[in-house]
Amino acid sequence: MIKTRARRFGALVVGLSLVAAACGGDDTADEPAAEEPAAEEPAAAGDGVLKIGGILPETGNLAFLGPPEFAGVELAVAEVNAAGGVLGKSIEWLPGDSGDNGDVANATVDRLLAENVDAFIGAASSGVSLTVIDKITQAGKVQFSPANTSPAFTDYADNGLYFRAAPTDVVQGAALADIMVSDGAATAFFIVMNDAYGTGLLEYTKLPYEAAGGVVAGEVIYDPAAENFDAEVGQAVAANSDAIVVIGFDETAKILTALIEAGAGPADKMIYGTDGNMGNALGDQFTDRTVLAGMRGTTPGVDVSTLTEFKDRLLGVNAELTDFSYSAESYDAVMVIALAALAAGSDDGVAIGAQINDITRGGTKCTTFTECAELIAAGTDVDYDGVSGPLEFVDAGEPSEASILILEFDADGALQVVGSVLGKV
Repeated sequence: MIKTRARRFGALVVGLSLVAAACGGDDTADEPAAEEPAAEEPAAAGDGVLKIGGILPETGNLAFLGPPEFAGVELAVAEVNAAGGVLGKSIEWLPGDSGDNGDVANATVDRLLAENVDAFIGAASSGVSLTVIDKITQAGKVQFSPANTSPAFTDYADNGLYFRAAPTDVVQGAALADIMVSDGAATAFFIVMNDAYGTGLLEYTKLPYEAAGGVVAGEVIYDPAAENFDAEVGQAVAANSDAIVVIGFDETAKILTALIEAGAGPADKMIYGTDGNMGNALGDQFTDRTVLAGMRGTTPGVDVSTLTEFKDRLLGVNAELTDFSYSAESYDAVMVIALAALAAGSDDGVAIGAQINDITRGGTKCTTFTECAELIAAGTDVDYDGVSGPLEFVDAGEPSEASILILEFDADGALQVVGSVLGKV
């Protein structure tokens, strides 16, 4: 029997403050004499063709995020090219696998750099991105992740070339903590994977949870490559907390199986997950999906099921999609890069990077590539509002506000969106 508990939804706003470090320096020069107007700077060098490479999860623990991310990218590329492309030529899309370790991702990046790509979409995993960010940004190329959430990127020394459409885990952590407290979870035990994503999200969930009166009964950091998680689950069961939070990837299925066998699964306790494991792919690992009923969690993003037209367009790219996590963010990453190239008048990575933040803020609002491109051609500063939200990037190259979805596995073990939280940086 599944425990019931008091829940509140509605207009819940998470207020957060985050100091965002600006990327790059401030160049100064003497002003020209009044009688000699300053010459226009020439467009940065480029070969005239915008090439975008992918480092997205075809394999590995986050492979369930691959299909919606690839679909979002491919849809955006097709729509931009149908509208005339960038700088008069079609975008070239060169997909590649990130895997879930640095070896796969670095091999992909090396191959794509050799093919002279101007920008990269990915990786999905913060840990994987940290293994390739220096190689990409030091080569003068843009790296734009649809899904990285680690706070480590906010003030990373990236030459002004790293961007992300997903909000920092400061936002998701605060949202998860609020949900737990609202559900009546007075005590919680955390089972967390050992990487930048896991430990970062742990920190930014614990702080607001404890500030709201919650008590952390314990925490354990695990190796996701371990054969079993009996020791970690044993510690969680012994703590006898109201809630257990699992921050991990697809190994979460093994952890949940052990919890269920120990009488500490979703039917017995409040079990929470996050964007790394809250997908229908988790349910697919269980013969009886109903054992997940009642498990709740969070993921950054919009509810694509309510965006009927966009969802239909995604299904036109991949009719087998069942999860849509980060599809909108992947779509917007391509759109912002393409519009930045138009604004720069070049496909050069450094030139594109210099325009990206301003494409998302402070100008005339527009929501489609065609609309924004026409404004740019007319010399108008644009403010692209994407499918994933208004974006409104801060100087660090990340959204200043974002939606965090509240997810729950229903009685049949199907994942449902049951609410949302607006997080602001």
